[in-house]
Amino acid sequence: MDFQRLRVALVHDWLTGMRGGEKCLEVLCELLPHADLFTLLHNRGSVSPTIEAHRIRTSFVQRLPRAATGYRRYLPLFPRAIESFDLGAYDLVVSSSHCVAKGVRARGLHVCYCHTPMRYVWDQFDAYFGPGRAGPATRVAAHLVRRPLQRWDVRSAERVQRFVANSETVRRRIRTHYGRDAQVVYPPVDCEAFAGIRAPVGDFFLMVSALSGYKRVDLAIDAARQAGVRLRIVGQGPDAARLARRAAGARVEFLPWQTPENLAQLYAGCRALVFPGEEDFGIAPVEAMAAGRPVIALAKGGATETVVEGRTGRWVPSLALDAWADALRTFDADAFDPDELRAHARRFDRPRYAESMRALLERDWSEWEATGTLAG
Repeated sequence: MDFQRLRVALVHDWLTGMRGGEKCLEVLCELLPHADLFTLLHNRGSVSPTIEAHRIRTSFVQRLPRAATGYRRYLPLFPRAIESFDLGAYDLVVSSSHCVAKGVRARGLHVCYCHTPMRYVWDQFDAYFGPGRAGPATRVAAHLVRRPLQRWDVRSAERVQRFVANSETVRRRIRTHYGRDAQVVYPPVDCEAFAGIRAPVGDFFLMVSALSGYKRVDLAIDAARQAGVRLRIVGQGPDAARLARRAAGARVEFLPWQTPENLAQLYAGCRALVFPGEEDFGIAPVEAMAAGRPVIALAKGGATETVVEGRTGRWVPSLALDAWADALRTFDADAFDPDELRAHARRFDRPRYAESMRALLERDWSEWEATGTLAG
């Protein structure tokens, strides 16, 4: 099908860096190169040239004080900001949403690729606003707006004709919070960028993560300290200063976001990737496996769909510090076959995502054009 004949809009929460959601968006931009792109906030140059090449329209959040780095403080305004976009002229709207993008108002067919229902007000509320995660004033404000944001999140889900979940874990959340079913299409992992790298395995464990609460970087730091092992952490985020203080005296090194080439070398040289957060899907574990390295992951969330116990990594059953320290201390990196790890990662390769999303959009548009509705 030629989507060029359609007026198409892409919607993404914000454009401030190339993380998992932006890698999904990048493929959608390739599938729909003529689409207009709507987002709450855009830090120019922070995303790939493929995304930057689109006509990008931002909301009033872009003009708020210190929004470039402190946009999360404006969370209560996000619903009004996303609803301020006029998408009435578009035939097809594809949203990439983990916060409010799916709440955009549209008249045409709206397909939402859902990374998760708004985690800040549902399952990860305490990770962002619990004791020690935010100041007293922020915590009080978060509790005041939580229920209104939950109600808006559920109500705005009715504006979506088709939900696509990035994992079975998220599919269950969509069913729980929205009462809707969803088709699962796993996110894209650029296996080619990692598969050809060969490097001697070093003495360090690796974590690749945004430095924010629900990622449980603090647990990885504490476990590395207790186990007496070396940990390198690649990432940036709002908790950077707090985590640096926590890591003082431990064998922990912080690195900024890396080029794909440097990241591939780090993956290939680590003993294992450490993944203690309960993720929606988690692209980093698949990237590590594509580089031939195993994963130590929490046995919850998206990692249970990508990590195979004993074959591609090891599961830790809980968030108990002793369990994580023991997993690091006793981990046998030589027990895993790099070729088997790379073959397993191919299940989540970038071309599979692109083809699955193309087929889904073609099928749904054909049905929508013929009947004005979608079945199922």
